[in-house]
Amino acid sequence: MTELSFLQHYWWLLISILGALLVFLLFVQGGQSMLAGRLAPAERTLLVNSLGRKWEFTFTTLVVFGGAFFASFPLFYSTSFGGAYWLWMLILVSFVLQAVSYEFRRKRGNLYGTRTYDFFLAANGLMGCVLLGVAVGGMFFGAEFTVAKANILDPLSPVISRWAPTRGLEAIASWRNLLLGVAVFFLARTQAALYFVNNIGGNPALTRRMRAATLRNGIVFAVLFVGFLLVLLSADGLRASADGTFVAEPCMYLHSLLAWWPLALVFVLAVVAVLYAIGRTGLDAEWRGGIWWSGAGTIIVVATLFALAGYQGAAYYPSTLEPQASLSIANSSSSEFTLKVMAWVSIIIPFVAAYIFAVWRKMNATPLTASEVESDSHSY
Repeated sequence: MTELSFLQHYWWLLISILGALLVFLLFVQGGQSMLAGRLAPAERTLLVNSLGRKWEFTFTTLVVFGGAFFASFPLFYSTSFGGAYWLWMLILVSFVLQAVSYEFRRKRGNLYGTRTYDFFLAANGLMGCVLLGVAVGGMFFGAEFTVAKANILDPLSPVISRWAPTRGLEAIASWRNLLLGVAVFFLARTQAALYFVNNIGGNPALTRRMRAATLRNGIVFAVLFVGFLLVLLSADGLRASADGTFVAEPCMYLHSLLAWWPLALVFVLAVVAVLYAIGRTGLDAEWRGGIWWSGAGTIIVVATLFALAGYQGAAYYPSTLEPQASLSIANSSSSEFTLKVMAWVSIIIPFVAAYIFAVWRKMNATPLTASEVESDSHSY
């Protein structure tokens, strides 16, 4: 393996970890989607403040994930973020509404009322999860684009990637992408319920409802996730041959998973951890640790899926219009110099992760109660 190839694999590993962390942190969006349910005003405020202490983690991780992708694999960034314009704009708008809502929900002089901002939060909970799942689905099932690097020299139209006229809306219409998007949505709702059980105290009735919500949403997620796995593992993929051309391979992701049987074993154990968290939280009225089992399992499962998408010569962004225009980590990365410089910068990541973990433990040292929210001058 050349140094460039090593750096490409290293940065895909970091992208996989960041993507996995983002999916875990989407429990914030899952919790926001629950605000549309039947809740007393005090309960709704309690849930919002429980999520409000974590929403910046999700927002920041999304930004870092996009920035890391841009820096390490700029051709993907220009192709997907520039081509699937409407898909990414909808995602962006939903997250902007989230940030505005937490800032102004209970601010004095609020002209729109808290319910308006609660609606925005719930909208972000639905759109953020489903549309991000749709965007990732395109990395497995392909998108309608072509790539011609020579176009950058065209003074009239210096556009490398060209897309279908619908500019990303066709991805939302793909049932396979939607299957993953809806599965992500119910996973986020499941983990939100697990998080509320762990984070909120002093309200036994609300905790019981969250345990029931864990089971309801968890069962739906499990069914959808199994369906997605069946579709993914039976799907054709594109893998680069020795000369760099992409060749269609039936059941490519299944073959990749079986080739890495230790990873497949870890993948199965991670899925079991998520199911264990769902089942025990729903049935054991005293247990509050489900979010950690589910969170760890989710991170491993998602990181494994990203690994299947990018490693072993797979095209992590297949083109359904022109297969040879598909993107892989080999043909879409930054230069060796850029990847090497960024690799040195990435050394600080463990320290940042340790800081986040320490802050999280400090914030969750005691369960959040309604009286604490009312006494906090900075409550949401």
